[in-house]
Amino acid sequence: MKQILVVDDNLPNLKQINMQLCDNYRVALAKSGAQALQICLNERPDLILLDIQMPEMDGFQTIEKFKENITMRNIPIIFLTANHDAATEVKALESGAVDFVTKPIEKSILLHRIELHLQVAEYHRSLENTVKNLEDGLITSFSDLIECRDGNTGGHVVRTSRYVELLGRELRNRGMFADELTEKALEMIVRATPLHDVGKIGVSDVILLKPALLNDEEFALMKQHTKIGADILRSMYQRTPTQHYLQYAIMIAESHHERYEGKGYLRGLKGEEIPLCARIMSVADVYDALVDTRVYKRAMTHEDACRIIYAGKGSQFDPQIVDAFQAVHAQFNEAARASLNLERKEDLSELARVG
Repeated sequence: MKQILVVDDNLPNLKQINMQLCDNYRVALAKSGAQALQICLNERPDLILLDIQMPEMDGFQTIEKFKENITMRNIPIIFLTANHDAATEVKALESGAVDFVTKPIEKSILLHRIELHLQVAEYHRSLENTVKNLEDGLITSFSDLIECRDGNTGGHVVRTSRYVELLGRELRNRGMFADELTEKALEMIVRATPLHDVGKIGVSDVILLKPALLNDEEFALMKQHTKIGADILRSMYQRTPTQHYLQYAIMIAESHHERYEGKGYLRGLKGEEIPLCARIMSVADVYDALVDTRVYKRAMTHEDACRIIYAGKGSQFDPQIVDAFQAVHAQFNEAARASLNLERKEDLSELARVG
């Protein structure tokens, strides 16, 4: 059942609207804009009925606060007003409300308006999810193509996204980095992860496919993939500024080879100078590089990979993220084994088909 939040400083009005809606919806009541904002921090209503004339913070000030909050800005808001003048109606729509209902409220009109805007909101969510899924598919496919240039299978970008999600979820469960690692931020970080090595598109195949350690000159060129990737993603973000996950993609691409003690590349950042999303990505990326086969090395066991991650605590990696890794390492192993085993089966099938 959909939830409607009703905001009105007049108690009889709240009771009346509650009686009109309670048979069709779950109803939450707030006597002020501040109380409404507090309710929405704990639960997300499907639609808000908001009175305009309220003391302290009126409806226009309240809707402004809702629109400033990324988790609340898309909740449809219908204004309730006793003013029938055109100026109020125009201001209501310009402020971001989807509609307005005049007082005294007629039940049938109110129910019709609510149902109409719930359906519109549901359509928008469905459309956004469809577009997001298409975009994510294109991002992963594009990243797969780049990863395949240096002999990696496309599973690397899928696995690292899963590892980043596991680490981020564990950090949130521990209450770590609460201001930076909100639910929305974690969603965008996971979405940005496949693009971490996009800069390899600008690195020569001679370097990417070399079956031995790189010399100093080659390694200097390889390190440039972090800058190349960040520059590509900045250009993408300038052209599509509504795609906010690209901000995280830029930070990850640029800084996922930085080291916690300051000896990484490309800028030699140290500790919390390194963006949190890049510090998380660093652990995920190194783990997958260790347990996967590369042109220059054999795959390592999960246990040996864990020992290397633990040994890098406080030097290569953020200690708090290593602690989170230690808590979820078994899930890393499970994700890696499932993906790598599938890749090997696909490789064998392809060999059999060609043979």
